[in-house]
Amino acid sequence: MAIPLPKSLKRRIKGQIKQWRLAWLRYRYAFGPKEFNLALQKLGLKDGDTIIVHSSMDSFAAFTGRPTEVIAELTKILGPAGTLVMPTLPFSGSALDWVEGKNLFDNYMTPSKMGLITELFRRSHGVVRSQHPTHAVAAKGGGAEMLCNNHHLATTPCGEGSPYQRIIAVDGAALLLGVGIETLMIYHSIEEILEERMPTSPFTAEMYKIESRNADGEMVETNTRLFNQELSSRRSISKLIPHLKARPGCWQEVKVGNLVMVLLKAREVLAVAEEMAERGEFCYKE
Repeated sequence: MAIPLPKSLKRRIKGQIKQWRLAWLRYRYAFGPKEFNLALQKLGLKDGDTIIVHSSMDSFAAFTGRPTEVIAELTKILGPAGTLVMPTLPFSGSALDWVEGKNLFDNYMTPSKMGLITELFRRSHGVVRSQHPTHAVAAKGGGAEMLCNNHHLATTPCGEGSPYQRIIAVDGAALLLGVGIETLMIYHSIEEILEERMPTSPFTAEMYKIESRNADGEMVETNTRLFNQELSSRRSISKLIPHLKARPGCWQEVKVGNLVMVLLKAREVLAVAEEMAERGEFCYKE
């Protein structure tokens, strides 16, 4: 009969394994800020671009710099005229659960639950955070104010009047840093665009009245539909992948160390989704 290990010993073993794994990744795949910047250039990013970044710090295990240097290199490559955007949602579950839990979004105080890089960016000097109780973004650069303005007036979290929709409008792009396409927030904007062509609405029938506190400490009201939980549970954005890869120049992928980076033009993603919709194909599991 096997004798179970004490919990404290299990924790030490897991911690040691994690340290060994990190040491091996640093040995095998180490890359620093300079290599990261060169990889961003290879993807085609340049001065003046607008990008929304989805990231996982776990995927930067072999990165020899600090998390803040990831942000610094992204800011550097976009230049002062470019705009860096990151989602700073205040929850890790569903928007509906967050709202029904009576949680209050405070623009200044509520942390991002979208990973360490997004939270460090949110706290950075010169960053603007959009006012929205469930789907706020942080942005810095030439277009930050325009992208974030009046997000709380949007009638769906990511649709018309939101930063996500405006990224499509200005021909921006999404950058996936060590994460899969299921994190692609601009797809929620596309869901609103395609809503009338879909067999089931991706949104709730109910309009929610939600109060939140802005950066000046004032309470503001948002009237919005939220995401249909049943349909959201079947969302499979990965259905876009073969169509995006088949479209010339649409799927740009570069690897630095063990970090896989993918750049997707927002308008190209929309075009592919619309072509699929014309064939009756949508990004949901049956």
